[in-house]
Amino acid sequence: MRVVFVHGACVRDGSWWWHRMAELLRERRVLSVSPALPSCGEAGLPGGRGSPGLSEDVAAVRQVLLDSDEPTVVVAHSYGGIITAEAAAGAGSVRHLVLISSYLPEVGQSLSDFGDRSPASFLDIDSATGTFGVRPERLVDTFLQDCDPEIQAHAAAHLARQNVQVTRQPVGAAAWQQVPSTYLVCAQDRGTPPHLQCDFARRAGSVVELDAGHHPFLSQPDTVRDLLLSL
Repeated sequence: MRVVFVHGACVRDGSWWWHRMAELLRERRVLSVSPALPSCGEAGLPGGRGSPGLSEDVAAVRQVLLDSDEPTVVVAHSYGGIITAEAAAGAGSVRHLVLISSYLPEVGQSLSDFGDRSPASFLDIDSATGTFGVRPERLVDTFLQDCDPEIQAHAAAHLARQNVQVTRQPVGAAAWQQVPSTYLVCAQDRGTPPHLQCDFARRAGSVVELDAGHHPFLSQPDTVRDLLLSL
């Protein structure tokens, strides 16, 4: 078994966001990888108009999924569920999808279809550059309130400006319709309200609720690890 982690929007350095999970899984001899997402500037090109978007993110994750025949669990966080819906479709190695405070889009849906059409207060959208990002002063209280101080202190260094077009670009496949899926509802999430997560989770095969904020893999990595190993 291997685990492929797909991080969310407006961050970079997936290996940092998932490092607690990777260490715990390695102790159980389970390897993991976190693909770089081009729309977050992880391919060397800054975000903005004309920069990589959803299709490039899908291609990057899909390449990792096709690189191995080893049975794979894909763990998608937040925006990562949009990517995974298309990237995991038809990938023979993928045995299970885990969506953490995330989305299971139908073909033709985009990230914006899951919102209320008004930008969240914790986001900064720059129409001049065509990017969006998390307001650094809102990061901890919105997304990391249940994490330890060390994580909170280092998280801002791993934020990224992202191509805002990814919020409106539709997916071309829906892997969750063919692959078993588990949705992890984060009951203390201040970024994606739990009642919305419960609505999104109705499309998943099974639902698990955890008393955690937006990043349970940082605040409660043991619990998330045990969930993955149970699959």
